Amino acid sequence: MHDYLRISAAELGQGTSVKIRMLGDMASIARDLADAMMQEIRVKPAATLIIPVGPVDQFPILAEAINSGRLDCRDVMLINMDEYLTDSDEFVPTDHPLSFRGYMDRAFYSRLDSDLVPRPENRVFPDPRDPGALQSMIDARGGVDACFGGIGINGHIAFNEPPEPGETMSAGDFAALPSRVLTLSRETRTINSVTVGGGIEVIPRRAVTVGMKEILAARRLRFYCNRPWQSAVVRRVLHGPITSACPASLLRLHADARITVADCVAAPPHIQLR
Repeated sequence: MHDYLRISAAELGQGTSVKIRMLGDMASIARDLADAMMQEIRVKPAATLIIPVGPVDQFPILAEAINSGRLDCRDVMLINMDEYLTDSDEFVPTDHPLSFRGYMDRAFYSRLDSDLVPRPENRVFPDPRDPGALQSMIDARGGVDACFGGIGINGHIAFNEPPEPGETMSAGDFAALPSRVLTLSRETRTINSVTVGGGIEVIPRRAVTVGMKEILAARRLRFYCNRPWQSAVVRRVLHGPITSACPASLLRLHADARITVADCVAAPPHIQLR
């Protein structure tokens, strides 16, 4: 068994530059993530943020807080990390059950008062026809203020999948990967199928993602983990090797990275060796 799997909750993050925060249940994670996003916007009304759909529960909370606080978000740019694609590398339709664009419209943008909602041009997804355009957009706004996200079962952040078995890439080369179109790993498609009752055939095979280059260049990295199965991968991220085989391990190279975990993630994984 890997030594990092034996790391206790109290030892999480020790010896690394990544700050660790431990909260309670999934609801507390959602509230904290909404509060953190709200704070970025309060401090900078024209903030540029990279955001996930996964975790997801923070968006209705954030919408309610923005409306009740009358917080003008028209100049805020929200860059979603990724989106599923069809086999011909077009966006899946917004009425697809897994469309992140559809979810953002339903759970967030449509809930905001019309005079507070980010302008349409500031609601951004990487474009599968021109992924490189995202970097120019970011440069024009002076960089990304904060990147929020989760961590996948194979250590991916956004849809930056690790090299397949038999493939190798240095951590430095992986960190320089830009926004791009790619094929999803079987591990990602399998764990994501849980949201549709285990129907892996429903999960698209292709996606577009914000690159590691854009993520790691953000001034602040704020990642959240709220699922029991993340107990092992969080330990690998924090205490395993820094490697392209576990993309989120590269957070340890950033000057201002923080991971907030639910109590079920902080608890060591239950592994019995027979």
